[in-house]
Amino acid sequence: MSTGTAVAEPGGPRTPAGTKVPRQLRAARRRQQAITRWVVVVMVMAFFIIPLLSMFDFSTRNLAGKRIWVAWEKIIDFGKLDPDARDKLTDGLVASLVLMVLTVVITIVLLVPTMTWVRLRVQKVNGLVEFICLLPLTIPAIVLVVGYYPIYRFLGTTFGEFGTNSVWLCLAYVVLVLPYAYRAIDAGLRAIDVKTLSEAARSLGSSWAGVMWRIVLPNIKTAVAGASFLAVALVLGEYTLAALLLKDNLQVSLVALNAADPRFATAMSMIVLVLAFVFMFLLTFVGNGKRRTRKRSTPTTPGGIAALQPETSPS
Repeated sequence: MSTGTAVAEPGGPRTPAGTKVPRQLRAARRRQQAITRWVVVVMVMAFFIIPLLSMFDFSTRNLAGKRIWVAWEKIIDFGKLDPDARDKLTDGLVASLVLMVLTVVITIVLLVPTMTWVRLRVQKVNGLVEFICLLPLTIPAIVLVVGYYPIYRFLGTTFGEFGTNSVWLCLAYVVLVLPYAYRAIDAGLRAIDVKTLSEAARSLGSSWAGVMWRIVLPNIKTAVAGASFLAVALVLGEYTLAALLLKDNLQVSLVALNAADPRFATAMSMIVLVLAFVFMFLLTFVGNGKRRTRKRSTPTTPGGIAALQPETSPS
């Protein structure tokens, strides 16, 4: 004889009151996450913008508190700058531009083939390569200078005046860039199947140079661009190694000019910081552009998928 007690099924319909509370919780969590994101964004923006505004204020105000634009007029028209200061700044700027190009080229040529070859042939040493590339992060700049000094002394005694040129700083800068460039390129290589792509290219008769140039590089161009931008930002702002090794670059020139014209040196430093920020901002657009291209090229509707199917005529 059965009883009249009804047992609610676990998967039965839920009442409106039972579904209203979770929706309210989810909405509250979304609002809280949005507020948290905006707070973090505002704090980060303040961390970067407040020093820039302070530099701008210092470069446009004299000791009496009056606004002056002499420093920025000198930047717009280098003819108003002292000849010795102009020559010093020009030499430092040219040296930094040359160092930027050399550092980017050497870093990409060194890392991309090495990391690709390790993934294809000797995966056991992948951890060792990563350790070596990340090691410069743990070594202070003064220790690096002590290690570099015999090398640069050898270059100076062997090659004479050319051996003392600031262009040799690119060797030290490549070591400094290694940790950041390695992470950027490693992320790009992890996103693709390097082994399958290289084996397919080799089976079609491509050389190893062709595999690197036509297969690997096009698939990791975003990662290579990221590594390049990081290298440029580091070279533009590097001062310690150049000063301790008695070399010349943009930052060393600005420090030398700071004693004679601090407002002009501050304005130039602000421009360098803004350029470095723009490089990082462009890196974000490079990655987003690639993702948008992939989304546009992938059909998302049944009609789009059907459009890719070949039409068959009725028999």
